[in-house]
Amino acid sequence: MIKQKETTIYDIARKLNISIATVSRALKDDPVVSKKTKKKIAEAAEEMGYRSNHFARNLRIQRTNTIGVIIPRLNSYFMSSVISGIENIANHAGYNLIISQSSESAAKEMANAKTMFNNRVDGLLVSLAYDTEDLNHFDVFLKRNIPLIFFDRVAGENVSTSILIDNRKAAYQATVHLIEQGCKRIVHITATPRRNVYVDRLQGYKDALAEYNIPFDEKLLIISNLSQEAGVAAAAQILQMETLPDSVFVANDNCAVGCMLALKQAGLRIPDDIAFIGFNNDPVSTVIEPNLTTVNYPGYQMGELAARQLINHLNGTANITATNTILLRADLIVRASSLKKKN
Repeated sequence: MIKQKETTIYDIARKLNISIATVSRALKDDPVVSKKTKKKIAEAAEEMGYRSNHFARNLRIQRTNTIGVIIPRLNSYFMSSVISGIENIANHAGYNLIISQSSESAAKEMANAKTMFNNRVDGLLVSLAYDTEDLNHFDVFLKRNIPLIFFDRVAGENVSTSILIDNRKAAYQATVHLIEQGCKRIVHITATPRRNVYVDRLQGYKDALAEYNIPFDEKLLIISNLSQEAGVAAAAQILQMETLPDSVFVANDNCAVGCMLALKQAGLRIPDDIAFIGFNNDPVSTVIEPNLTTVNYPGYQMGELAARQLINHLNGTANITATNTILLRADLIVRASSLKKKN
């Protein structure tokens, strides 16, 4: 089979008997060329199967119109919501996305960052892996003035703009809600406090206890990977406690649901025997019975805002170095799982 030759602007110019410069300007939508001529050239280009060489053009203008996105996990409702928000803004602005996941590994995150740099992304949006400790792999972006925005799991230092919610305040409000329902032995299930989200949620929990003169009890803190299976394991741990807790505040919804199901199977009534609050407002929170009280984490809006900030910076209409932290609102959604006091 003979490979068909790629159509060029020279071929279009020859077919229409007009100058190469006119064809080039028309395809760039230059106002110098009349609408009638543009239409004629566009129709000929389509008919002849002409494809614009974006790669060559991008090399000339030092832009690829591509944004890199590095996230910890793709199989997360929250992260998929963030990506949807990023994609919505990026597509409307004419940008493509390269999406990769670190699988909660700092080493893989480093490899992803290198790949993004080698692919000449115009900017990078990052939510850090669970075990990332230093940010040296992002230095090359900062040195080359390639804009970098962290979201959700952000860097501790003010190296770049960060977009997140006030996790400490959200956890404080969730814990206060349980206390106001009469709870005093509140278990907190979280991940090892390396990332900002878990450090801040633990601190918010402690703040609420302190405000109501409830001593923090290390035995009521359960560290896990926050999977649904970890919730089942946490339930087994709760059932072994000398005095059963009256409530559980979990740093995500999937783990909360796993724990709830296991405790229900063990004969405990929710919320009468033990109340529950999760975090993220995943769809699973409205499927479990009773419905799970949770913190609404606006992933889609976070993705939109991150993409908009980055693209505005690239287009010269904003400067992300002028802002260190952008906080989005997160609301407690009260459902049946936490209502010990029936109205």
